[in-house]
Formats: sequence, structure tokens, C-alpha cells
Amino acid sequence: GPFSRFSTTDTVEWFESRGVKLKTETDGRMFPVTDDSATVINCLQNEAALKQIEILTGHDIIKIEKTGDQFLLTTKAGEIYSCLSLLIASGGFPKSVSYEFIRETGHHIIEPVPSLFTFNMPGNKITQLMGVSVQNARVRIENTTVETEGPLLITHWGMSGPAILKSSAWGARVLAGMNYNFNVRISWLPAVNEDDVKKLIADKKQHEPAKFVETPAFSAIPKRLWQFLLDKYGIVAETRWADLSKKMSLELSKALLHDIYPVRGKTTFKEEFVTCGGVALDEIDFRTMESKKMPGLFFAGEVLDIDGVTGGFNFQSAWTTGWIAALGIKSRHEQIHGKHNRIQE
Repeated sequence: GPFSRFSTTDTVEWFESRGVKLKTETDGRMFPVTDDSATVINCLQNEAALKQIEILTGHDIIKIEKTGDQFLLTTKAGEIYSCLSLLIASGGFPKSVSYEFIRETGHHIIEPVPSLFTFNMPGNKITQLMGVSVQNARVRIENTTVETEGPLLITHWGMSGPAILKSSAWGARVLAGMNYNFNVRISWLPAVNEDDVKKLIADKKQHEPAKFVETPAFSAIPKRLWQFLLDKYGIVAETRWADLSKKMSLELSKALLHDIYPVRGKTTFKEEFVTCGGVALDEIDFRTMESKKMPGLFFAGEVLDIDGVTGGFNFQSAWTTGWIAALGIKSRHEQIHGKHNRIQE
């Protein structure tokens, strides 16, 4: 419903009409062509300035009161602001206590847990390959149904990249319940199966018997990763393809298609923290983004129990719900002003 009213096409047109060109990756992720988030931030700030919108920072709202058609907002410094409609678009909070000012309005908060985080693998030798990336890998969290595919990046603390981040999003609550201690199974060649590996080894034995196995047999596997996997699974790099035993062939297949790593914790990127949880969706009218419990109170963005995968999906949710909320607020004001005009008449 909401996304049919303000879609990705609308987002692209909105930004491009203001000089910000966007690009779409093959997996649907969307970014500014500059690959710089400041491009989007500057555009929004410039638009606010053009519309003469006043933005106050450092004004923590600690209390929301409703009297008649008016809201009274009290800040931490004791200042009081009044407004006819109130839109809360604060983003998600990592701690449940931070939602208290919303709970006091009578709304139910779905307990927040982290989403979009990287996997920590402390002390694992794979971290020595930091900077190595694979264009497409399959990631499966053992003992769960969570399975994703996409680019994977090895870092100095473990693993990152879209495939890992998507896993953390789909499995946000499951992984929190496991206290971020689990095993991850990696297929470095998701388009390949055991029979394909057997066939490749047979071809190598027949056509390149004297060559060493140290050179990657699949172009999708970076050389450093290939040699790491050989060492991890006990295959001597100076082994000739003709001398590769049946046991070593099985180990090579396991290394490429069923490579297992223990994860012991998570890491967030700087302050780019996405929250699974927030204001319960059944308390919101998605035609206007207005609260069903308190007329005049609107919600948009990640403060709601909405979280998406990496690549602009959370932003699209923010753009869409914000746009619908704006229309809802406009309609509310017109209704109230019309009512007041009728009373005066």
C-alpha cells in the first residue's frame, strides 16, 4: 500500500530534480552516483533552507502532552513548544528505555534489537585476509532458516558486506536470542555444486596433471582466499592435480561449498545502526501514518517496527512514510481550520 503511493521511482525523480543522481546495483541496492552520503544530506538540508524550515538541534523532548487539538512538547532544558500536529521521525533507538517518551503516549513498543551488523570472528585466521572480497557468496546461519547471497568482504574483525548484513537483518531476533554466538556456513561458489567440483577436478587431472593446485581453479575465488582454504583444509599447495587424493578432493569441495566459521559477537559500522523493533505497526493508520490511539500524532521512518536490508531500503521506508505523513498532516490541518471557520460563521 504505502510504497505504491510513493515508490522508488518517485524517490529517484525527487532527488534527480534537485541535482542528485542515483544508481541501482544489480541486487536492487541504490546509492547516489557520488557514493557519498553527504550528497543526500546536503540536498535535504538545502531543501529545508529553501522552504524556510527551522531545524532545532540539541532540544531533547522528554514529555508529550495533548490538550484539545494542541500538543505541548517539553524539552530537557524546560522549554515548551506547542503544535497542532506532531510527527515523530526520530529513527530507531538501540535501548528500550529510549522509547519511554513514546510509551507515555499509550503506544506499544516492539522490543528493539540490532539489525544490519557485521560478524565478529575473534582470533580466526580468516581475518588475516582483511580486504579480500568475493562478488557472490551464500551465507547460511546454522540451526536457523536464515540464508542469503551477495558480495562478502573479509575484515580485520571477521566478515561484512551485503551478504552478511542481509543475514543480520533477516536473522535480527534469532541472532539476538543466540547472544550472537553461532556458526556461519559459507559457500564461496553458490552457483556450483559437488558434482561441478568433481568434474573440475577430473578435468584438471586429465588436462593439467602436472600443475600445482595452488592456482585458483575458479576465477570467482581470489588467490589469497584459495590458498587460505587449501591450508585450512590440509591441502598442500604444491600438490599436483594428478596427485590430488580422493580425501583431498572431498576436502576441497567442503572448503568451497561448506566452509564453516564460528561467530562470537557483532560489530556495528560507526553510528550506522539500524534497529529491528519500534512502534507497533497495528497502532498506525498507514493511509496517513497517524496514530490510531492519539489523533494528530504521526510516525515515520525507523521509529516504527520496520527495518530493511542494506542499500537504501530503510531510506525508502523513511521517504515513503514521511511523504504519506506530510499529506496526512496537511489534511488534518485543513479539517481543523475548516471546523474553526464553520464555528466562526
